[in-house]
Amino acid sequence: MRIGVLGAARIAPTALMKPARIVEGVEVGAVAARDRRRAEAFAAKHGVPVVYDSYAELVADPSLDAVYVPLPNGLHGRWTLTALRAGKHVLCEKPFTANAAEAREVAAAAEGTGLVVMEAFHYRYHPLAHRMLEVVHSGELGTVRRVETSMCFPLPRFSDIRYDFGLAGGALMDAGCYAVHCLRLLSGGISGGLAGDLSGGLAGGGPVVTSATASTLRKDRRIDRAMTARFALPDGATGQIRASMWSRTLLSIRARVVGEHGTMTVDNYAAPQLPSRFVVTVDGKRRRERFGGDSTYTHQLRAFAAAVRGEPTNLTPPQDSIATMSVIDAIYTAAGLPLREQPHA
Repeated sequence: MRIGVLGAARIAPTALMKPARIVEGVEVGAVAARDRRRAEAFAAKHGVPVVYDSYAELVADPSLDAVYVPLPNGLHGRWTLTALRAGKHVLCEKPFTANAAEAREVAAAAEGTGLVVMEAFHYRYHPLAHRMLEVVHSGELGTVRRVETSMCFPLPRFSDIRYDFGLAGGALMDAGCYAVHCLRLLSGGISGGLAGDLSGGLAGGGPVVTSATASTLRKDRRIDRAMTARFALPDGATGQIRASMWSRTLLSIRARVVGEHGTMTVDNYAAPQLPSRFVVTVDGKRRRERFGGDSTYTHQLRAFAAAVRGEPTNLTPPQDSIATMSVIDAIYTAAGLPLREQPHA
């Protein structure tokens, strides 16, 4: 499988270039960037054989089987659609689109094409995510009463594109999409099964937003630098997500499930190949589980390549993305902020 990269983004070496050296049968064949010099520097550093002057030229390359889209949030939908129309499989960075309506548009375009479209929630492909599901669904915690997830990290450079409303920026979009997805996963809004099975695991149905509070930028009150949202979950449980790119909580990447018999607490669920902590306490007895091995990104690329070969390994298909973006839209509405918009072409 030959993949082309749209943009010499900072995430691309970690998310694609390094895993491509490990995953058998995958080759990065081309890169394009708005600034050709950046693309040439990226290609020289990472051994990419072809450089294009525009995204459109790369997408049209008949020698490429797939496209990786690590562009600014607001451009994900547009270029995923363009790649689909060119007959390419797509690995698209999170968040999938600017809003749920655009996610539905992309899903409709992908339907029936036989092409793989995978949203790059890389954590979902790591054994730790599977283990979180196993613990919750095993019943050892008892009936789930509370689910809390967070994704908070410091980004005090307010000129960064992730704070740009015109590019679908905001803490909920860039950080909080992880917390929303993980909340859906652990509260039954995502099945533990394979691609497209969104029937739910606890009692069916997804989280319902009950309230949300945002801290916004002074220069643009439409942009959230931090967001807290509260939820009603299946079987009378409650939930909460916290997301920030600049708040008093400088770093928190945590998932916590409270059941009638015990709790599961996971620190750094998003990148467990780095220092992480997985603790289950049931009826006063505490155990810690450890995870090593390949990175989340390597697991993700392996699953993407397998899905392109026709295997049922896509755990984050467009229908899953619609559900996540719908929750994000609902949070923005509850917080009194406008939905993110698809940039004009």
